[in-house]
Amino acid sequence: MKWKIGSALLLGICMSTMGMAQQKTYCNPINIDYGYTPIPNFSTWGRHRATADPVVVNYKGDYYLFSTNQWGYWHSSDMLNWTFVSRKFLRTWNEGYDELCAPGVGIMGDTMIVFGSTYTRNFTIWMSTNPKANEWKPLVDSFDIGGWDPSFFTDDDGRLYMYNGSSNKFPMYGVELDRKTMQPIGTRKEMYLLEHWRYGWQRFGEHMDNTFLDPFIEGSHMTKHNGKYYLQYGAPGTEFSGYADGLLVGDGPLGPFRTIPDPLSYKLGGYVRGAGHGATFQDNFGQYWHISTTVVSVKNTFERRLGLWPTGFDKDGVMFCNTTFGDYPHYIPAAGIDGTQYGKDGKSPYFTGWMLLNYNKPVVVSSTLGGYVPNHAVDELTKTYWSAATGNAGEFIQTDIGNVSRINAVQINYADQDVEDNRLGKYPNKGHQYKLYASVDGKKWQVIADKSTNTKDVPHDYIELENPVQARFVKLENIALPTGKFAISGFRVFGHGNGVNPDAVKDFIVLRTEKDKRSAFIKWRPVDNAFAYNIYYGTHPDKLYTSIMVHANNEYWMKSMDALSTYYFSIEAINENGTSERTKPVKVE
Repeated sequence: MKWKIGSALLLGICMSTMGMAQQKTYCNPINIDYGYTPIPNFSTWGRHRATADPVVVNYKGDYYLFSTNQWGYWHSSDMLNWTFVSRKFLRTWNEGYDELCAPGVGIMGDTMIVFGSTYTRNFTIWMSTNPKANEWKPLVDSFDIGGWDPSFFTDDDGRLYMYNGSSNKFPMYGVELDRKTMQPIGTRKEMYLLEHWRYGWQRFGEHMDNTFLDPFIEGSHMTKHNGKYYLQYGAPGTEFSGYADGLLVGDGPLGPFRTIPDPLSYKLGGYVRGAGHGATFQDNFGQYWHISTTVVSVKNTFERRLGLWPTGFDKDGVMFCNTTFGDYPHYIPAAGIDGTQYGKDGKSPYFTGWMLLNYNKPVVVSSTLGGYVPNHAVDELTKTYWSAATGNAGEFIQTDIGNVSRINAVQINYADQDVEDNRLGKYPNKGHQYKLYASVDGKKWQVIADKSTNTKDVPHDYIELENPVQARFVKLENIALPTGKFAISGFRVFGHGNGVNPDAVKDFIVLRTEKDKRSAFIKWRPVDNAFAYNIYYGTHPDKLYTSIMVHANNEYWMKSMDALSTYYFSIEAINENGTSERTKPVKVE
């Protein structure tokens, strides 16, 4: 597209009223102050941030987020701005210290209960009617049956249930609890044991090949909807891109259950990968959301983040979790958005439609440390990153979109490079400080975000512009860091490229493996004006609820199908302006 207006005037007009008001959107991974973890001490690569195993509950109109080893919890009124509450949950009421790992959180009447994973009885179940004020007391000092990866569910009749299990040998269990004593009622029951011989996605390993271990089942969570019970579970391993939450459906809280062939939450491709060990909850407008663990696994196997995905139930009671464009900007909960409308195009109504503008585009930087090269910041791989030689003020990274485009938002994902060896936990009042600039010609720059006095820890900062700007270049200039060197794993610019959508994909074929029906080879003709593709699939032609994003390739080796089910596939092309039409579903038997 050719612009007939002078570059300085163009940017000036667009920015004259530009400001940063209350954001209405978010972008995964969610931007919270992930603590520096001690897990494990055998890493020689330095400290790193991590959390996992999240659960969110809507309590008295606020959202409360608990996750592994964070020395506290967060609360939010809008699912965008999260406030951390420091809390050391004690092993017993009077002595000891232990941090919550894979916590279970439940609501009983007007009371919130919290319990951490343990194999012993020496662990307190905590209760609170005012968690925002950090007011807690023991519900029971010691929980007799214990449980790893626990979750609580209160049914409509007030009866309380616990589910737990984290093993590659034993199943997930469920049991009813006495609400007053927290003693089990009857014997715990087996809920489900993985069937990786049938379901390809349950196979252990980055390539789903069960290389050196059997897969793990973990991370239970129960949701009830229209009289049906939807029991969720994580598999096959938290360190893999294929980490997902599976789904069982039954008529009672303890089953029997019917296995759903494909995962509920699944995200194999894109910048954010993995969507396992999570929890489903409702927002203040009655819509469902799913929060889950996403994978980094660079500094350490258990280096992880969190993602939030729109979720719901279709008219037939099929539960879905929409991770399509799940790491692009989405709207936060608001009145008038119907999350049950998945859409024929596969997009969630929460998806803004703002596209990634700078995938693998040219990058200029102030300096480079070793092999942490500049283009690692724009390659849509969270496992790679660029690092400057220092963490000093003045270090910068600049991306060239290629043509003047509409910019709606920018996400800045910091990497942990050369963090102090003794760094542990959270560090209040030490934030990422920077300035963000935009330019039409790369010569005259205007500030579009100034965080030079920021004191918040924002490792995955996301800036939504109140008024979009028209620009070709975006530059991030470091002022100060909480620790380490200036390193970026994802410098992502979103908006519209002021061009046309990509052409439709042609010659799309799916060749299912004869000897192993869990796998298929997928291929298509490249689209010249596309940089990525979404492959949609499912076991019903009108319910292609799962998708895989593929960058810079025109083939994909898929290994995640149910060996006994017939599948349907469709594909669309992606560029800076939007998506093509999806192809008609292809039936694969």
